[in-house]
Amino acid sequence: MSGELYLWIGFNVFVLAMLALDLGVFHREAHAVSFREAITWSVVWVVLALLFNLGIYVWSGPQRAIEFLTGYLIEKSLSVDNIFVFLMIFTYFRVPAQYQHKVLFWGILGALVMRAVFIFAGVALVKQLHWIIYVFGGFLIFTGVKMITGHGKEIHPERNPVLRLFRRFMPVTPDYEEDRFFVRRNGIRYATPLFIVLLMIETTDLIFAVDSIPAILAITLDTFIVYSSNVFAILGLRALYFALAGLIQLFQYLHYGLSGILVFVGTKMLISDYYKIPIGISLGVVAGFIILSVSASLISSKKQPEKLTI
Repeated sequence: MSGELYLWIGFNVFVLAMLALDLGVFHREAHAVSFREAITWSVVWVVLALLFNLGIYVWSGPQRAIEFLTGYLIEKSLSVDNIFVFLMIFTYFRVPAQYQHKVLFWGILGALVMRAVFIFAGVALVKQLHWIIYVFGGFLIFTGVKMITGHGKEIHPERNPVLRLFRRFMPVTPDYEEDRFFVRRNGIRYATPLFIVLLMIETTDLIFAVDSIPAILAITLDTFIVYSSNVFAILGLRALYFALAGLIQLFQYLHYGLSGILVFVGTKMLISDYYKIPIGISLGVVAGFIILSVSASLISSKKQPEKLTI
């Protein structure tokens, strides 16, 4: 038990140190993140996740290592869907490029806290109320089907109920105030449009967490594996956004792959009392959906280059 506690403490210290290094050293001054910088950080986070996975394999064995890798792939692929929404929010609110990293930094920091709450609550629910696994499974299948039927529909940020409620209680400045979230004018505290964007990012991630947490609970109920795979996927999300934002139209069939993953893990939950799908097969299915959807997108984009705007 003490060893597990040290593992939790050590992992969270590592995460906080990386976040402090990111914001305090590499992004101390607000600037537009270049494609090269984004790719570099994306590779760094993927390599760190794989090294961590190797450590799990050495100290805890192959079963736990495959569970982490499968969970990481699920969370990483589902996080790509966040990028579409982030891009839409930044475009809608015309957020200057040099301020976007700060919004995503604090947005993802809040996401880590929310995901931790969801994970502990979700694991406790499944362990105490086993029937809830059928609710999660049915919800994931419904979400997977809805991801296809609802793809391409317009999203209207101004209709977000959290945003509308916030504006009733706090005045908002008409323009951005550099990279500040709040300013004070004549003794009155104002939120800036940058904080509105942060609020939108946080509520969006809350919605995505409702899908992603049950999905990984279909793979394992090991709280540390669920938490650590989520953390690595989220920490790499900022760099992935800046790397893919300009190329997002290339992945026009990715939502089919994500839909397939959700339907698969939902089905895995529903039949778990009758048949346990081996973790190796789950890893292969998840990786297969990602590879097929990305490959189909890239092949299609080569055939129709005139339709792309990069």
